[in-house]
Amino acid sequence: MDPTQQNGKDAVSDSQSASGAARDKLMSELKNAIGEAETWLKDAASQESIVPSETRERFDDTLRTARSDLRKLEDSLIARSRGAAQATNVYVHDNPWKAVSLGAALGVIVGMLIARR
Repeated sequence: MDPTQQNGKDAVSDSQSASGAARDKLMSELKNAIGEAETWLKDAASQESIVPSETRERFDDTLRTARSDLRKLEDSLIARSRGAAQATNVYVHDNPWKAVSLGAALGVIVGMLIARR
């Protein structure tokens, strides 16, 4: 296997593992933000000493933080997917017949699956 093929495969593998880690990070941060919001709402309902505007401000701050984290994560995922697309493009340009045969094989398999139904 030549270095270009290996680099393309490595880039795709790295991109997949990075997107999985980013997805896990996103899920944990969202769960944390939702948990905090639920806790604040329960506290506000049980305690009359907390002014509703303070609770609202805390809730808004948590949502702002979650939104900014989502934007950062989205930007990093877009950058990683562009890298994976670029690596795929390089691989296909370096190995056009492999790409054509792979596409044809997938087409035959999908056609057979559709014909069965």
